[in-house]
Amino acid sequence: MIRQAQEAVRRYLPKGGGKGIALLGLIVVAVWAGSGFYRVQPDEQGVVMRFGAFDRTAPPGLNYHIPWPVESVTTPRVTRINRVDIGFVGAADTPVVTGRVQPARDVLAESLMLTGDENIIDIDVAVFWRIRDAGEFLFNTRNPESTVKSAAESVMREVIGRTPIQPALTEARAQIEQEVRRGTQSIVDQYGAGIEIVQVQLQKVDPPAQVIDAFRDVQRANADRERLRNEAESFRNDIIPRARGEAERLVQEAQGVRESQIARARGEAARFTSVLAAYQVAQDITIRRLYLETMEEILRRNPMILVDDRLQGIVPFLPLGEGAAIPRPAPQGTAPSTRPAPLPPALPQGPGVVQSRNQGITR
Repeated sequence: MIRQAQEAVRRYLPKGGGKGIALLGLIVVAVWAGSGFYRVQPDEQGVVMRFGAFDRTAPPGLNYHIPWPVESVTTPRVTRINRVDIGFVGAADTPVVTGRVQPARDVLAESLMLTGDENIIDIDVAVFWRIRDAGEFLFNTRNPESTVKSAAESVMREVIGRTPIQPALTEARAQIEQEVRRGTQSIVDQYGAGIEIVQVQLQKVDPPAQVIDAFRDVQRANADRERLRNEAESFRNDIIPRARGEAERLVQEAQGVRESQIARARGEAARFTSVLAAYQVAQDITIRRLYLETMEEILRRNPMILVDDRLQGIVPFLPLGEGAAIPRPAPQGTAPSTRPAPLPPALPQGPGVVQSRNQGITR
């Protein structure tokens, strides 16, 4: 059998003996060495393993490694965005039953969480991640997808545990997403998983289905309370400025009256002082001037009746109509006149003298 094997080998070897064997060996070595060339695509990263242990990573392009069995290469795709769902199973992940794809379903064990004010909330989360370092991704974690899911769920429960239910349902969604992304990234970095958390999306944030009707009633009541509060606030903002404006107007009017009274009083005092000075200089002329000014003011305020002395038998007349002489009150704020009104020693008499009284006719 050995001799037959040797003859078979000789038949396939070229003539020339040892030289043929050497040439064949060189061809085999060249083929083996050429098998070490490999190409890494732009969306991939080459991971070179030497005897099964991680050795280095290779960038996209043409690269070389020691051929098998010394080194081997794995080229995972590092630009593909992967997705992990927490709290629900997507329609694409649900097994096909009776030839149809089942719709997405909730996983209550993952989605029900306790808020900071001790309320239960139903949250569905989608976590998007990609490979940042292929070497760490392949050799530091056994199941990277499960690691991402567990870390994201843990951080989500921590964030929701310190957030009240009302902000979690309304304005705090973006803040919760950012906190969960940062917390999950910190955990996978501690594990050295070579994963980058790209985005965290809250798919659904609702109260549990068993109490959602009662919760909506509470929400409507809170909305009505807020509306009434806003209406009261708007009324307050309308009435208070108007009241302040009215108070300021009254203060300004009172200030104006005060200034007017002070100015009038000062004017009267100055006029009296000037009259006193004139009286001290010329008493007779001053007394006559004061008398004429006083009579002029009296006659201007009272009706006049002209009586001719040649007429006889005049019957007294009591005016009762609109033209009746009615004493006019002095204007408010006018200081009482302190001017003396003495009669002159001699007044001109005769026909055509004009006189006035408040009670009827005077000759």
